[in-house]
Amino acid sequence: MKIKFLGTAGARYVMATQLRSSAGTYIEIGDKRIILDPGPGTLVRMARSKPRLNPASLDAVILTHVHLDHTGDANALLDAMTEGAKKNKGLLFAPAQCVKGEDRVILSYLLNSIKVKELKASTEYEMDGFTLETSIAHDHGVETYGIKIPFVGGKVCFMVDTRFSEELLDSYKDCTHIVINVVLKECREYIKHLCVEDVRRIALSLRPEGIIMTHFGMGMLRAKPWKVAEFLTNETGVNIKAASDGMEVDF
Repeated sequence: MKIKFLGTAGARYVMATQLRSSAGTYIEIGDKRIILDPGPGTLVRMARSKPRLNPASLDAVILTHVHLDHTGDANALLDAMTEGAKKNKGLLFAPAQCVKGEDRVILSYLLNSIKVKELKASTEYEMDGFTLETSIAHDHGVETYGIKIPFVGGKVCFMVDTRFSEELLDSYKDCTHIVINVVLKECREYIKHLCVEDVRRIALSLRPEGIIMTHFGMGMLRAKPWKVAEFLTNETGVNIKAASDGMEVDF
């Protein structure tokens, strides 16, 4: 299994200014090609990637929730994957809120050309031998789930946007590697995002083989995420890294 961080932007200002790319995360596991949370710019970043990543070759798109920085390029990728809705091809994993009701983010013509698997809390899904699991529901103001992907030798988990809770620790305790969305440097009770102190608590409690921080807001960028990662590694003894745009990790 390997992943490539096409973008590492978090929060509205960093997305709007593109101080970091707001593109999603590309995942390869076995012969499956997947994009997680394709925010604005994902299609462009795939085209500029070396080697180039072809959206038409995708097997699935995963959305963790409806917010724009996680779904901005979802329709463009689904259109490419289905060749303009001419082929019934590929899967969309997403909470019901993404595909139904007034806040849905996927266009009707695409829903007729793909198979949709609606995500629910703490559930396992199969896709031609590929397994995907969800976490408990995250506390983020909209329907949100983390994503857990088993591979030979471990499990990579994406702890996406949420407010910290003790229940999160139990939900992610089986993860060997955790990718954490860390928007905030300092915790703010009224903002439903994780902060540096939350990463420290997660590392000390779960002690995974590795943690990768991503999805940075301005406070984190000013603090230099790689320096924050070095500090947390020294303090916790857990290998903690900060993602950068274009960074690849091979598990």
